[in-house]
Amino acid sequence: MKPLSNKVALVTGASRGIGKGIALSLGKAGAKVYITGRTINEGESASRLSGTIYQTANEISELGGECIAIQCDHVVDAQVESVFDTIARDEQKLDILVNNVWGGYEHFTDGTEFWNENEFWTQPSSRWDSMFQAGIRAHFIASRLAAPLLIEHQGLIINLSFFAAQRNDKGVAYGAAKAATDHMVACMAEELRRYNVATISLYPGVVRTEAVLKAAEHIDLSNSESPQFIGRAVAALACDKRIMKKSGKRLIAADLGVEYKFKDIDGRQPKPMSGDNI
Repeated sequence: MKPLSNKVALVTGASRGIGKGIALSLGKAGAKVYITGRTINEGESASRLSGTIYQTANEISELGGECIAIQCDHVVDAQVESVFDTIARDEQKLDILVNNVWGGYEHFTDGTEFWNENEFWTQPSSRWDSMFQAGIRAHFIASRLAAPLLIEHQGLIINLSFFAAQRNDKGVAYGAAKAATDHMVACMAEELRRYNVATISLYPGVVRTEAVLKAAEHIDLSNSESPQFIGRAVAALACDKRIMKKSGKRLIAADLGVEYKFKDIDGRQPKPMSGDNI
């Protein structure tokens, strides 16, 4: 029997990248996976990257899993509310929420490649707005709507974060947004603990997403991870009967690979990273 059979999960921002990898891994583990994203037609992504929510859903089906794709812009509260209304109506529960959606990579649409970015005062203020509106706020709204469903079944919230939260040299807006994510998770953990709902900040390493591969000449991929590896970390956390001991913490996907004894899809064991060597 698959370890997450009879579980219902929602992964936000799963047209491509880490969100897609997480959805694939959860579906393969037996969860019924709901996914959201804006892109429903290939070639129409604002980032000009490949992938759609329906392509993700089809790949999960090919793995023998079940996936429901819902178009949703997570800066439009009514659309987000509709997603949770659908899950409540059709499933009457939610076991896993993965807040992956992230609108902060606007360098793909505002003309500034991230490897050419300079000081914060040279960047458009829209970059800050995107990271907080389509990033941290989107995670908060989804968590707020998910909480009543998760409380019923002692579920799990995982927010994707990154080592930039602990660094001062990864960009003002980016570092502030990731630090806000981590602290929000810790505060949510405090309030949800009495209900046995765990919240986690999950740090990937360097992940071979479509965006990263597009800029591969500027990035060291020697210790990189596949998007599905992050999904395996999420699945392992969802299966952990003692997950409440980790609630409120910042966890590193590669550390979890060692702890839970899972490897990447190519059989490699990515080396754990830290804020000092990212």
